[in-house]
Amino acid sequence: MTATLRALLCLGLSVGLWTPLQAGPLPKPIIWAEPGSMIPQWSPVTIWCQGTLEAQEYHLYKEGSPVPWDRQKPLETGDKAKFFTTHMTNLQAGRYRCYYRSPTGLSEYSDPLELVVTTGAYSKPSLSVLPSPVVPSGGNVTLQCGSRQGFGRFLLTKEGDHRLSWTLDSQPQPSGQFQALFPLGPVTPTHRWRYRCYGCYRNRPQVCSHPSDALELLVSGHLPDRPSLSVQPGPRVASGENVTLLCQSQSPRDTFLLSKEGAADSPLRLRLKHGAQQSQAEFSMSPVTSAHGGTYRCYSSHSSSPFLLSLPSEPLELLVSGAADTTSPSQNNSDPKSASQAQDYTLENSIRLGVAGLVLVLLGVLLYQA
Repeated sequence: MTATLRALLCLGLSVGLWTPLQAGPLPKPIIWAEPGSMIPQWSPVTIWCQGTLEAQEYHLYKEGSPVPWDRQKPLETGDKAKFFTTHMTNLQAGRYRCYYRSPTGLSEYSDPLELVVTTGAYSKPSLSVLPSPVVPSGGNVTLQCGSRQGFGRFLLTKEGDHRLSWTLDSQPQPSGQFQALFPLGPVTPTHRWRYRCYGCYRNRPQVCSHPSDALELLVSGHLPDRPSLSVQPGPRVASGENVTLLCQSQSPRDTFLLSKEGAADSPLRLRLKHGAQQSQAEFSMSPVTSAHGGTYRCYSSHSSSPFLLSLPSEPLELLVSGAADTTSPSQNNSDPKSASQAQDYTLENSIRLGVAGLVLVLLGVLLYQA
């Protein structure tokens, strides 16, 4: 065997040892953050990167950084690594990607993960829903995130979703409010629909406010029964009376809800005592005012799935009469104190006019004698 042939054989063996055994690119890793992608300032956060069992090392890149942000060996499970940060600050906020190295080469980059720091330096926005937080299965709603602080954009997150769900630029309103409208739907009973929103400025898109109060959509029609709603002493009451709305279900339930038509607030929720499986709940209004007037519906539910409701009851209209009278300028009724003050002012003016007349008479006499 010639020297040239031996050299070619050795070269072929050497090349064979380093040729990737897997055809095509390696699977793209998955990246996420715990407890989520919106982290309060100074709180800990863990970024996870999950690849394959063949991964030997994981690399974390931050957008704008020329070198890897961090690198870690895989955990005992072998297919993922964690990158832990003890204190979340503005420095850690940004967009991240990860990849892994294996004997067959380097993987693709993961999809981006946007890590946002939330701070109490900004006031939290409000989150409401139109037309109502109670949504029939398959229906559509609009979530409204708003603030008077002048945020340039709003972020809407869904509970259980590690990624930022939606981002919209804010729109100024004539009232001075800045808001963004997030359309959602169709709403289904397959999972929980619980949301929060955040406000951010355009020049610091990864530094945002603390979250709004949580808003949960309630899916009606999942339970097949339809409760009935009645009122005592009756649908027409006077202001100041005590009123009780009674919601009755055909099946045993431990949770009942009462909603008012046109109200953006969450329905009143009444949970029965532990272990009690009654068929009715009483909602008391004592004493009623004109603000209690309106159209009501009630629902039943189970505490184990509080966002899944029955069909709505038939509407019940409550009419409240005898609200406090207000005095208009055209009314003749006057306050006794005001009338007394007016009489005092008239007497004082009469005395002043009498004194002035007397002075004029004296001056006339003096001029006549002179």
